[in-house]
Amino acid sequence: MIQKILAMGIVAMALLGSGCSALPKDTTNWYIDVAAPEYYGVWVTDMFLEKSGERSWRQPIGIVSCCWRGAYGPVGKGARVEPFPELILVNWFSFAEQKYYTKIIQVPEDLLDRMREPATYKTPMGVYSGPRNFMTIGLAPGGTVVVWISNQIGNEIEVMRMQATELPGDPSRFTERTKGYLERNGDYLREHGVPTEGW
Repeated sequence: MIQKILAMGIVAMALLGSGCSALPKDTTNWYIDVAAPEYYGVWVTDMFLEKSGERSWRQPIGIVSCCWRGAYGPVGKGARVEPFPELILVNWFSFAEQKYYTKIIQVPEDLLDRMREPATYKTPMGVYSGPRNFMTIGLAPGGTVVVWISNQIGNEIEVMRMQATELPGDPSRFTERTKGYLERNGDYLREHGVPTEGW
């Protein structure tokens, strides 16, 4: 009798195990990119991502010169992420301010669930619905950090707004890049200045 119960338990466990492996896997491609306001470009010196107990990795970004909002944003420079991180460290140099900043972003536990909620998007083929699978991190003068989720420009939702910390650093490390930046944006900066609030 005990052997029959034991055998039935083993069969039940095997069935449960095979049932679990038959569950559909999340096949969504998740992306994280970095944006900056037009005319206020930055150089992302470091971006580190971590999913506790699974993976910790560096994501190269480099120069970012758009796209904060409007017809072309928010969207920026980035890549697919796997797995989706819990922590993101971003260090950057602001060309307009000649300052370094840093921010550790603690991704809210429910953010991925919010991103999975279907959102309407349009293509030349029609209107569709799908997850907001892009997370855009916006870096603005004054150290303002804004995070949006979207699957198409125009249906973004702002999910976080934070203040970065200024870091000590030598701006002369970016002398040549700053020269090029000022050639392209100097007239605009002289006319409009560098607003550090209101982003």
